[in-house]
Amino acid sequence: MISNSQNNSSETISQDFVLFGSLGDLSLRKLLPSFYHLESAGFLDKSLSIHCVIRDDNETNKFYEKLKESIQNNVNEDDYSGDTFDTLISRINCISLDLTDPSGYKKLKQSIPKNGSVTSYYFALPPSMIELVCDNLNDNGIINKESKIVIEKPIGVDYKSAKDVNDKLAKYFDEEQIYRIDHYLGKETVQNLIALRFANSIFASQWNSKCIEYIEITAAETIGIEGRWGYYDDVGQMIDMVQSHLLQLLCLLAIEPPNELNALNIRYEKEQVLKALTPIKDNIIRAQYVDGKVLGESVPGYLEEDGANTQSETETYICMRAEISNWRWSGTPFYLRTGKRLSEKLTQIIIHFKPDQHFIFDQDQQQLAGNVLIIKLQPTEGISLEVVTKNHGIDKGMRLRKDPLYLDFYKSQKVSRMPGGYEKMLLELLNSEQRMFLTRKEVELSWKWCDQVTKAFENSSQKLCQYRSGSNGPEEAKQMIEKYGHKWYEDR
Repeated sequence: MISNSQNNSSETISQDFVLFGSLGDLSLRKLLPSFYHLESAGFLDKSLSIHCVIRDDNETNKFYEKLKESIQNNVNEDDYSGDTFDTLISRINCISLDLTDPSGYKKLKQSIPKNGSVTSYYFALPPSMIELVCDNLNDNGIINKESKIVIEKPIGVDYKSAKDVNDKLAKYFDEEQIYRIDHYLGKETVQNLIALRFANSIFASQWNSKCIEYIEITAAETIGIEGRWGYYDDVGQMIDMVQSHLLQLLCLLAIEPPNELNALNIRYEKEQVLKALTPIKDNIIRAQYVDGKVLGESVPGYLEEDGANTQSETETYICMRAEISNWRWSGTPFYLRTGKRLSEKLTQIIIHFKPDQHFIFDQDQQQLAGNVLIIKLQPTEGISLEVVTKNHGIDKGMRLRKDPLYLDFYKSQKVSRMPGGYEKMLLELLNSEQRMFLTRKEVELSWKWCDQVTKAFENSSQKLCQYRSGSNGPEEAKQMIEKYGHKWYEDR
C-alpha cells in the first residue's frame, strides 16, 4: 500500500518494487537513498516490499553493507535516523539472481505475491539487458497487465536503436505500463516551470518571441568521466545530456498551455514542441576538455584519462542554437550547452526579455535595458528576476543599475531540504501517475532531431574544438552566440 499525503484520494494500493541492478551506482547513490527519504517523510506504507536483485548469494552481505554506507554518504547527517534506516531495511528483500539464467527467475516469482499486488520493475541496467530480462519475466509468468516497468536514459543511442528498445518493451507492456524516466523532471524547480508560466499572468503574457530575445539552457559539470571511459566514450554529451535532460527542459519552457494539468495533455504538448524543432544545419560546437585546473586541482585532459583512446572524437562539451517553428517561438533562439570539467557545477535557464524600443535614459546605459529571468536547478534551486532601478543618492542622477528580485525556496517556504528528482519520480510511479514520465513519441522525436544534429556536424567541415579544464568552454561557443548579437550570461 502506498501512502501519499499529496494525493487527495483515500485509496491505497498494495505494491511490490523490484530493483534490477541493486549494486549499481544509480541504485546506491540515487534510488535507495531516495527511498530512505520517502520512508522518513512517511510516504511509504508498511505493506510496500522492495526486492533488490543482486547477482549471487555471496553479494548479500556486501549489498547491505554498501546500502548502509551509501545512505550515510548520500543523506545529510541531520536527516539520518537509525530507526528510519531499520524500517527501510525491514521492507527490503535481497534476491540473488543470474539475469541470464531463465530458471533463476523462479526465486523472484516466489517472492512476489500472486494476487492483490501491483509490481513495478525498475531496470537500473544497461539497455542491452532489457529484452533478455523482459523475456525471462514473461516466460516465468511474473508480469501481467497490472505490472509497471521503469527504464532509464539513454533509451538507445539514436532513433533506430531507441525504436528497437521501444519495440521490445511493446512485446509485453502496453504504453501506459511503461515509465521512461528523466529524473530532471522530478526536480522541484523544473516542476515550478509549469506554475511560473501558467499561474502568473505577468509571465504568461510575455512568454513568446515578441517579448523574449533569446533563452539559454546550461548544464555544466566540474567532474570528468569519473573512470567510466568505456561507457562515456560511446555516448558523449549529445546522448548523455542533450537528447534527454536539455530537450526536456526546452519542452517545458516552450509548451502551449495544456487543457488540463494531467499526463495526457502535458505530454501531448511536449510532443508538439519536438515536432516543431527546426533541423540544425550549422551553429553546432563540439569540443573535448584538455588538462587544466578545476576548483584549484590539476586534472588531466580527456585523452589522458585512464583507459583513453587517444584518437577519440567523442565530445565532452556541446552547444547549439536551436529554433522552434511555431507561432509562439519563431525568431527566438534557444541556446543549449552542456559540458564536463567546466568552471562550476550548475544547471540553469536564462531568459532574456527584449528591451522597450524607446529608451529614454542616457544611451551609454542601454546595455542595462531588458529584464533577465534566472531559473537555477542546481547546485541550489531558486528563481530570480533582474530588474533595472536607479542608483540611490541625490548626487547619482538617473544612473541605472540591475538588481535581482530573488526567490529562495528554502527561506520563503521554510523547507529544511529540497527533495531530489528521484524521490518525486518514485512516488509518482508508485501512484501510477505518468505526467512526469516520457512517452514513446517523445523519445523517438527527440532522437530524430538529435540524429539530424549529429549528421549535420559530421557533414560539415567543422573540427572538434578543445577547451581548458576549469574554463567556461571553448572560445568558439562565445563566437557562435556573439555573431547574433547575444552573449552567454556570464560574459555580459
